[in-house]
Amino acid sequence: MNYTLHQLRIFQKVAEYQSITKASEELHLTQPAVSIQLKNFQDQFPIALTEVVGRRLFLTEFGKEIAITAERILDEVNSINYRTMEFGGNLAGRLKIAVVSTGKYVMPYFLSGFMESNPGVDLVMDVTNKAAVIRNLEKNEVDFALVSVLPKHFTVDKIGLMENRLYLVGNAEKKPPTLNSLKSAPLIFRENGSATRMAMENFLSHKKVGVTKKIELTSNEAVKQAVVAGLGYSIMPLIGIKNELRNGDLKIFPLKGLPIITNWNLIWMPSKKFSPVAKAFLEYLELRKEGIMEVQFKWFQEFPEDAI
Repeated sequence: MNYTLHQLRIFQKVAEYQSITKASEELHLTQPAVSIQLKNFQDQFPIALTEVVGRRLFLTEFGKEIAITAERILDEVNSINYRTMEFGGNLAGRLKIAVVSTGKYVMPYFLSGFMESNPGVDLVMDVTNKAAVIRNLEKNEVDFALVSVLPKHFTVDKIGLMENRLYLVGNAEKKPPTLNSLKSAPLIFRENGSATRMAMENFLSHKKVGVTKKIELTSNEAVKQAVVAGLGYSIMPLIGIKNELRNGDLKIFPLKGLPIITNWNLIWMPSKKFSPVAKAFLEYLELRKEGIMEVQFKWFQEFPEDAI
């Protein structure tokens, strides 16, 4: 056997995504380069690592075992690199954060200065819906999670970052709706498990607005594009629609009870044993969060909290 760390990294990414295309994008390599290295790695084993069924790539049972071992080896290699940096007096390690979908418009601004000041820190940020974010936190798979609605079934520690506002929006050419007219209007929702969907459903239920025409989409970007195209109305977080509002592609429609106001919180389990990197990031936020909000989110002032 004469496989390389480069081949292990490629195989581990192919195994993670079960896709040569996605693995190549993640590794910033061409698909042919990934395919060649994957073949060279496979040639060193007498048993198939992968198989293609119906044009989809799957790991064999043997491939799954090799993928687990490859990940373990690569973790040890990373540990060596981090230890080397630490002995040189540099902060080094991996920071893992789970972020709800809309949080991708928030979290990078609170990370950029920290990452720039600490080149020995690697960032893993998983962007998904609230249900998956909470599962990751409960399973101790991440250091922190960014949410706008705190979990109710267990206790967390938190640091508040900034306000989250949700407004009723529609295509700029649409007529301003009333609560009564919303009952027959097409309404565009996020998928189940999304905090934005939950906020929208709670508002409509409180206002006794029955939904007769529902469109369900699985990302904020998809919802935004559907609203821009005129498919219907939606209640969306302000943080993700700044450009569309400024460009006139979307319009905020005032309704009593809106905007819905929550807060973005970075949360963690009370029993969490922080790594030096996680501890340093929390200290960075305590010191710098106010300045970040003032510089990066001053544009919020363009949209008053009371939209009526």
